[in-house]
Amino acid sequence: MIVTAKELEARERLTLAPYAMPNSASRGRRYPEAPHPYRLGYQRDRDRIIHTTAFRRLEYKTQVFVYSEGDHYRNRLTHSIEVAQIGRTMARSLGCNEDLTEAICLAHDLGHPPFGHVGEDTLNHLMQEHSGFDHQRQTYRILTELEHRYPDHPGLNLTYEVLEGVVKHDTDYDVIDARDYAPEERGTLECQLSNLADEIAYNTSDLDDGLRSGILHPEGVKGLAIAQRTLASLGLGTDADLREDMVRYRFVRRLIGLEVSDVIAATSQKIEQAGLESLAELRALPENLGCYSAIFDEENRELKRFLFQHFYRHYRVVRMAVKAARTLTHLFDAYLSEPRQLPPETQRRVETTGEGLPRAICDYLAGMTDRYAVQEYRRLYDMEERA
Repeated sequence: MIVTAKELEARERLTLAPYAMPNSASRGRRYPEAPHPYRLGYQRDRDRIIHTTAFRRLEYKTQVFVYSEGDHYRNRLTHSIEVAQIGRTMARSLGCNEDLTEAICLAHDLGHPPFGHVGEDTLNHLMQEHSGFDHQRQTYRILTELEHRYPDHPGLNLTYEVLEGVVKHDTDYDVIDARDYAPEERGTLECQLSNLADEIAYNTSDLDDGLRSGILHPEGVKGLAIAQRTLASLGLGTDADLREDMVRYRFVRRLIGLEVSDVIAATSQKIEQAGLESLAELRALPENLGCYSAIFDEENRELKRFLFQHFYRHYRVVRMAVKAARTLTHLFDAYLSEPRQLPPETQRRVETTGEGLPRAICDYLAGMTDRYAVQEYRRLYDMEERA
């Protein structure tokens, strides 16, 4: 038996909540396409994202630690997979569209340059006179322009709702520019859950990586209210040794579970209070429904402050950041001073797109992995390296 796309749409009508985003109500694609016989639109979007060059490059793009620090720390690819897993869990529990949620989660970091947020800050500084750089806008450009996989149009030709989810991705590290996607409307709940999944994933994974690396002191972590809550739920006291792998695994796993459960409960309560009966009503609300409870919101803020002070500003992390900024700056200057050092396809983009040399260089740098950027730096500045 083959389950057809029409049957899948019928299942959505029976199983999705009234405020969810069904495939049948999609605003469609910029370039019309024939429907697939057994895959719905958001599933096709998810699959297209996974097959992009940009998605594969995430394996060697920094989350916090550059690739040379070790194989066991998160990178942008593992982070994106963790976000998608958390997002699907929350979407399923709240009656939302899992495929749409997963597609947004998997796409949300495609525009990140090498070396994490310091890479983004560096490119933004270098591009100040040329409209700047922002990883979220870069993600959108990758999805709509820079990935060339179809002869009839640029980009991936994703559905409106996936692209909307990307431009309305709203966390502490994102800049919202939804001018072409009804900025007065709330993003779908699938979009809102993707935002929260991202936040849960990077807070918990950074805590895990910080403990694994020895940068975060276990006693400092155990002073956090959310850590005390997590340890208590495991039946462990403040004497638990977070340096032991098995204790840390249990601790991080339970913390993620507590965060996810809180979002599901708090968001469900808000949905009931709003009395939602349709997606249109959700879009018309003055604020997002996806949320933490008040107590978890405050405890997460304490966790973020702790990570910022004791992890992101630790001298080892700062040293990596300084080296990363220096590497990208020197690469940018080298290409700008002599564009013929750029690959031929990048040189052709300068001639054909009209976007100018700085933007072409920025796109080229943003697409690099950490590893490739380091290798390219050596090729350009070390006389003993082969070009």
